[in-house]
Amino acid sequence: MSDRKDKMTGASCRVRDMGGQAVMEGVMMRSGNATAVTVRRPDGTMVTKRTPFVAPKEKHPWMGKPFIRGVINMATMLYFGMNTLESSTQMLGILDEEPTKFEKWLAKKLGKGVDKIVMGMAIVLAVVLSIGLFMALPAGVESLLKSAGMGPLGYTLLGGLVKILILIGYMIAVAFVPDVRRTFQYHGAEHKSVHCYESDLELTPANAQTFSRLHPRCGTAFLLIVFTISILLFLVLNVLVPINNYFLRVLFHLAMLPIVAGTSYEVLMGLAHSNSRIARILRWPGLQMQRLTTREPDESMLECAIVSVNVVLYGLPEHAEKTPEGWAILRSYRESEQGYVPPVQEAAETEEPDGEQDAPETEKAGA
Repeated sequence: MSDRKDKMTGASCRVRDMGGQAVMEGVMMRSGNATAVTVRRPDGTMVTKRTPFVAPKEKHPWMGKPFIRGVINMATMLYFGMNTLESSTQMLGILDEEPTKFEKWLAKKLGKGVDKIVMGMAIVLAVVLSIGLFMALPAGVESLLKSAGMGPLGYTLLGGLVKILILIGYMIAVAFVPDVRRTFQYHGAEHKSVHCYESDLELTPANAQTFSRLHPRCGTAFLLIVFTISILLFLVLNVLVPINNYFLRVLFHLAMLPIVAGTSYEVLMGLAHSNSRIARILRWPGLQMQRLTTREPDESMLECAIVSVNVVLYGLPEHAEKTPEGWAILRSYRESEQGYVPPVQEAAETEEPDGEQDAPETEKAGA
């Protein structure tokens, strides 16, 4: 990561491994000490907010240790990812619409905490679905192949292949949903903006558009590494400690998840920060997988991503109009730049002292 200089002071603003997430009609960016979310509302304006963020390792240094940090990072991503999706929906203003009869009934039964309860249920369902698709189903395939007399090498590799095929199939299927496809475009905008920032170029839509929509630190690449590491790990363990019972096999896969996640994170970071020939070869499959979860963004999407980068680095623009919630309303990405001066203020600063103006020609003639 290169050092970026503050436009006004020239001070170095070092941010290592800036990352982000595509949200509904917008982009979230996260630096070392804050997150910024920017969405494009139906009226064309951009709404952005900045939230201070303290990494778990800052409070508990042991959480930043190798292999442990990968597990913590995955849990943090899941937690903040769901919260960010909820926040972006609120910022779009679509929740201001009249609730349906079912929503009113649900709010009456569950009380003021209905949003958190629904979000919690969504997280639980997502976890259950993930365990079912990527652990229970592949474990069942392994058990069937093992019962048919196949050796550990064969049933482990085929079980791992089932996981990867399910993942690819899911990514292809959801891309047909229009809203998801637009989110994939914002995902591409996030990557392009980060590339532009890391290359120390001026953050403009034109500059960002020239970069690839694929990025080596993407979560999609992380998923592929997780699956690859799990295949290799379970191959060794299936040879050393064969498990015949199906339910024990599923529990075993679940118990090994922290080890797989921790190892995969170290591999991802190692490959992302190396430019050796071997590293480029090993990260190539993860980059290609991102072709399924990213699309080429348009200029308005790149503007949202650029605003999030600027806001997470420099804070909310002081001159911007604010919503009742304290979110900034912007009409151009330029308004988020450090040192930006609104046209009205700029014009006022260039006026002559005491507001003196040259007299009109007609007044001069009559003087």
